[in-house]
Amino acid sequence: MKWRNGLAAIIGIWFIISPWIFDYSDQKDALWTSVIVGAVLLIVSGWALCKENSSGWAVWQTWFSLLAGIWFVIHPYAFSLDSETMWTTVILGAVTIILNLWTMASSKS
Repeated sequence: MKWRNGLAAIIGIWFIISPWIFDYSDQKDALWTSVIVGAVLLIVSGWALCKENSSGWAVWQTWFSLLAGIWFVIHPYAFSLDSETMWTTVILGAVTIILNLWTMASSKS
């Protein structure tokens, strides 16, 4: 499970820097949404990475990460981002969703 949280944290870093990589930093709403939700994903995934064996913590962290993934699937459509940005954001959002659903399913078994 640690690698899933680590990967989700890396995806969070990607969303923090992506407005400058894909050159949509001039769209302030898209910029700040990407940076803030990316930072939330980084923080909660990093926290889950450190507190993975603590009971009760993984539940809320996984849910926050799952919601961040869902948002990143919606994000490019909400802000009318270009095609390259859209596909990268949707794919990484879907990866985040899958990682968190996988974590949720494995914690129940």
